[in-house]
Order: sequence, then C-alpha cells, then structure tokens
Amino acid sequence: LFNGNGGFSATECAAVDKLSLSHQRLAPGGDVANLRTDEGYNACVKLLANIDKASRALALEAAPREYRANFSLNYQALFPDSERHLRVDVLEASFDQQSEIWVNGEQFEMSLEARDGARVLQEAWSDLGAVLVRWQAIGATSGKEESASKPSKAEVAGALFTLDKAWAHFEFKYITELIDIEERARQQIVRAVRLEEALGDAVDEGSVEKRRRAEKKLVQCISQLNSVANVKRKGRDDLGAEILFGAQEIMRRCEHNELSGAAADAASTLASDVIASFESVREYLQEVGSCLERVDPHLCNNEGLVARLADWEESWEVGSRYVMQVTTLEAICDLISEVTSLETLAPALITMCEDCDVELFLVLPRIVLLCFLADPDNRRAEIVRGLLPHLFQTKEGGAGKSSKPSDPKLERLLSSFGSVMQVLSTKASAGGSEAAWELVMARAMFGSTEAGDAYADLPLATKKVVEDLMRDVEGMSLQLQRHCPEDWNQFSSVLVQCLLGGKQRDAAPKFEV
Repeated sequence: LFNGNGGFSATECAAVDKLSLSHQRLAPGGDVANLRTDEGYNACVKLLANIDKASRALALEAAPREYRANFSLNYQALFPDSERHLRVDVLEASFDQQSEIWVNGEQFEMSLEARDGARVLQEAWSDLGAVLVRWQAIGATSGKEESASKPSKAEVAGALFTLDKAWAHFEFKYITELIDIEERARQQIVRAVRLEEALGDAVDEGSVEKRRRAEKKLVQCISQLNSVANVKRKGRDDLGAEILFGAQEIMRRCEHNELSGAAADAASTLASDVIASFESVREYLQEVGSCLERVDPHLCNNEGLVARLADWEESWEVGSRYVMQVTTLEAICDLISEVTSLETLAPALITMCEDCDVELFLVLPRIVLLCFLADPDNRRAEIVRGLLPHLFQTKEGGAGKSSKPSDPKLERLLSSFGSVMQVLSTKASAGGSEAAWELVMARAMFGSTEAGDAYADLPLATKKVVEDLMRDVEGMSLQLQRHCPEDWNQFSSVLVQCLLGGKQRDAAPKFEV
C-alpha cells in the first residue's frame, strides 16, 4: 500500500500537518469535543475531510464499500458511491456504543457484532489520535531528517488505513442494522396502508358486513398510530370504531328525515366531522403508500401524518362525547334550536362566530347558562350538568345526576331568574314571556347600552333587577369556563362549529409526509 521506508513529500507533509491541526482543534488536550454542539460538529466535519485528504495524498486505497449498493434509497443518497464519505453521525454512534435504540416507544437492540465494530473503530480512532498528537508535538518539516520520536510515514499511513478499515466495517454493520430497525419501525404505517387498501376493496364489493370489519380494523390501527405519532395532542389510543359507526347512523337518520330542523343540522355537523377526519386519514394512507421510503421511522417527525392524526383525535374526542352520548347530543341540538329560534338575535351571534369576536367568548357562557335557567328540566340542561356536575345532587343509589341543583347559589339564581322573567313579562309592551326572553338574551349578548330600544325603555327599577340578575349570571358563567377549562373549550368549539355549520376544511389538502 505504501513505501514504509520513504520520507514524506511536501504534499504529503502538508496534508498530515492539516490533519494534525484539525485533530488538535477537535480534541484539545486529548479530550474529544462535544459533537452535539455546532463548534464540535463543524470541527469534526473538517477533521474527517482532512482524514480523507491525507489518505489520498498518501495514495491509500479506500477500504471496500460495495455493501452500500444494498442500502435503502435514503442511505444511498448519503453514501452514493464507494468513496469514504466519512460522516460525523457514524463516528458519534461509535462513541455512544448504545446497545438499545428506542423508536416509537419500542426498544430495539443493536447486535453484538455492531457493538464490537464500534469498539474496534474507537481503538483505531484513538491510535490515529496518538500518532497525530506526536506529530503536532514534534512538528514536521519536509526536507529535514526526522527525529526518532516523530511518526514515520509507515506509522501515519498505517493508522489511517487501519481506521478506514475499521470505519467501513462498523459503517456496514451500523447502517445495515439501522435500516432493519427503521423498516420494523415503519411497520405500523405499512400495516395501516394495507388495512386502508382492504377497506377500499370491501367498499367496492358492496358488503356492509365486510366494510364494518375492515373499518374496525383500520380504526384500531389508526388509534395505535395516534398513540405513538401524535405529539400535537394527547395521543389517545382509546377512540374506537363505535364512534365512526355512531356518526354514520346519525347521517343515515338525517338523510331519511328522522331528524329535522336545527337539531338535524347540529347533529349532522358533528357526525360529518367525525367521518371527514377519518376520510382525511384514509387519503393520507392512500398517498403515502406509494412513497413509504420517505416516511421518517420516528413517526412523530412526519408533519403530514401528525397533522391528520391531530385533526382525527380532536374530531373523534368530540364524537365520543357529543355524538355517542345520546343525552348530550340531544342537549346540544336543543340548545342550538333555542338559540337559532331567536330570529332577531341569532344572526348577530353567528356574525360574532364568523368574526371570532372577542366578545363571543364572554357571550357564549351567558347564553348557555340562561338557556338552562329558562328550563332546567329540559334536555339542554344536560350541558350545564355536564360542565358543573358538582352543583347537582346525585340520585339515590348513584344512578346519575339529578336535574335539580344542590348548590345554594345556583338555586338562588334559578329563583331570581324566574322573578325577573315574571317582571319583564308584565312590563313588555307585547309578546309576554317571549318578548321578555329576547330582552334578557339581548342584554346578555350586547350589554346594557346596546341591548336595543325595548331594553332602554324599561323603567329604572326593572332595569336594576335585570342588571342584578346579569351580575349573578356573570359570576356563574365564570364557573362554567373555569371548573374544567378543557371541557369548556371543547364545548364552546362544538357550539361555534354547529352554529357555523361545520369546520372549514380544505377540499383537497396538500399532501405532506
């Protein structure tokens, strides 16, 4: 490989000088710099480049690397030919010498051969470092007789060749095992792609039973994917196919006019969102099936997948609570019906929703609470009972929550509301209780100064009792928002979604892995 007895040429000497200097910068005092810092990483990149240059200057043949032809496409892009292509991450892996690699919450073991290869590479790296430290200490000047302690050409070339051979061996074992680990880590999404294809076949066959079975299997797989990849939300794995089946049944009922009016609109809005988010995941799986090599084995790093799963989880959480629970679905449908029946006020509320007006988030809890106070035994009261369960007494035997509040403040608020409505019904010039109800709702939505002429014309004494009521309503509405903020935020989002007729979705979202 080289003439061990010959001296260094000027070119060779300059190459080793550069190599020695870059080694000193990476490992001052013999300690290797932290490769995870920008400074350490950049110093290592330069050192590895100088190892290759010095090896070329000394006319050293590169160790065989034909094995790279069997690498996956991703790794062939990093190692395109049989040249050295020394990479920092390979060296860093030999430093770490980790026997365990965790991907998607699953543990994978590196083989004993790979760990032995890392040890041999580190020994070769240490030996080269010792040679370069001697070189730097003695110095090298072409044309002068070398001192006895100065590394010979044979020593430098031998250390470089041994390092290259150890490097190639470790690279082969390490990258080959990484490819295998990555393939196994991708199996969750590969399985999802196959199950989506099976669902497509079942749909084409027209068999309801086969379709149901295929949907159930795919939902279970999506749920597992969600638990390991969805870093934007909770990563739940307990959202089952019954949510999809429930949403499909609601859509069927709406199509057959078993539900009608505002209630049907609200129910179909929630159900269609469950189905749409499921179809969005299916579309992703159809697209990604043709480019699985682009999928990062750490599934949480795939932004397109995470975005679809986050939307799926959010929609199915709502479906679990508001589609699957009949009483809750009826309650929100009833609430929407009540709000939209206020012909003079509903358009203004919808405009608030469309504009995301900051006032909206003050108005919504007032509306919900007033609708409860107006009819605490109606289905819509389930909303308040669900958000403030501690204010309601439990039935004997633990059979559920009573419609009657057990909280003294809420009891007084109910009594106060009844008294105010009675006063307003007698004061309203026409319309009786309906006019009184619109007056209270207008006051809740627009405040005392913008509630309209009918409110402005009320006697001062009447206004005072209304304002006293609204002050108490405001206090209780804060409890609605603060008792469990997550539940309130979800409910308010659902309410706005129903008022607007559904989420605004892109007809064909751009595919991203």
